[in-house]
Amino acid sequence: MDDRNVAPASKEFLYGLNPAFEALIAGKRRFYNAYITNGTRNSTRLNKLIRLLEERDIPIEFTDKGRLQQLCKSHEHQGVVLRSSTYPYEKWEDLYDCPRLLLLDNVEDPHNVGAILRSAEVFGFSTVLLPAKGVPEIYPSVVKVSAGAVEHMRITKQRSANQYVRKAQDDGYKILSLDAKGNTPMNALPDFSNEKVMLVIGGEDKGVGQFVLNISDHILAVNQFGKVNSLNASVAAGIAMYALSVS
Repeated sequence: MDDRNVAPASKEFLYGLNPAFEALIAGKRRFYNAYITNGTRNSTRLNKLIRLLEERDIPIEFTDKGRLQQLCKSHEHQGVVLRSSTYPYEKWEDLYDCPRLLLLDNVEDPHNVGAILRSAEVFGFSTVLLPAKGVPEIYPSVVKVSAGAVEHMRITKQRSANQYVRKAQDDGYKILSLDAKGNTPMNALPDFSNEKVMLVIGGEDKGVGQFVLNISDHILAVNQFGKVNSLNASVAAGIAMYALSVS
């Protein structure tokens, strides 16, 4: 079959306790069914989730762990799977009303994407631009790693990194890219408290694209003092977002 003729999925299976709670609380999706593991009497959190599902009139099916794993393709379901609509992306041009934007460029690992977005929501970078190519969708696995944080975020996935950055420049944002060879150390950040900022995080293999680096106002580097001169992308991103949130 030609994959180009296959319509994109309209439903998916979210899994994990935090993602389930946050998705229900955020209310961005439509929910069709909930699958809960048998023997939940002694689980306070699962019973709380069941009450929340009942309040929202979402049909519940009690089943075994094998069925849950079959539905979500993961052992990390924590006893709950929700059949829901897919992640609701925003229109890219509507996101430039926020003083802090986060752009992920060449971040190919879904686990890193989820981990970065979990920190982003905490540090106020809850408006996120994902390139149409080269970065994973907001899959259920990404939602799980983010602990459901993505359900409270505004995320788009429509244009290239270069297009996002050009518009940000036109709209008066300072472009700050994170790179191990950056010329602005994190402990010497200028004051950006009154500036609109776009922070660009690159992947561990490819990093931020050269075009974006070339037009960045600052290329940031995390100060390192150990013998291993490499940080996981999500850890470096968390450090940068925290530094900017308090600068």
